Amino acid sequence: MTSSLIVVIVLVLVGLALVGMYNGLITLKVRVDEAWSDIDVQLKRRYDLIPNLVNTVKGYATHEKELFEKVTEARTAAMGATSPAEKDAAENALSGTLKSLFAVSENYPDLKANQNFLELQRELTDTEDKIQASRRFYNGNVRDFNTKVEVFPTNLIAGMLGFAKREFFEAKGAEKENINVQF
Repeated sequence: MTSSLIVVIVLVLVGLALVGMYNGLITLKVRVDEAWSDIDVQLKRRYDLIPNLVNTVKGYATHEKELFEKVTEARTAAMGATSPAEKDAAENALSGTLKSLFAVSENYPDLKANQNFLELQRELTDTEDKIQASRRFYNGNVRDFNTKVEVFPTNLIAGMLGFAKREFFEAKGAEKENINVQF
């Protein structure tokens, strides 16, 4: 009788451990998905600001048509990207075109003094800060999830149930370079 009771207790403990590991994986997966959603929300905010910014600059810099087209193309590509790697590459391209747009604004003193342009520029800067915070939040959650997926004994459960490591958002080439600031 005592040996069967010991077997039942061991089976219950193993079952509870498996349920705990599974629930831990699900919790971390949901956090990663939430963090990805936070990035999408901030990127949507950025995408919504860009047409207003382009239209404001267009009013002053009518001969910069090629730049406006590049910004629009980069925005469209970024909106269509799905995976973190695709999204990262598209966002880097979009950031580059936005830097060009702001550089062009330096040639138009009236534009630089335009209140609408200044407000859009401030909003875009604020959004960029929020995107960076969302990326850090996402990467922290991916780190926790990937750690859980790789450590023993959770890795056994994760492998059997199809939990796979997630990709980090990483800074690419241009984002790692020093910025040349001139006054």
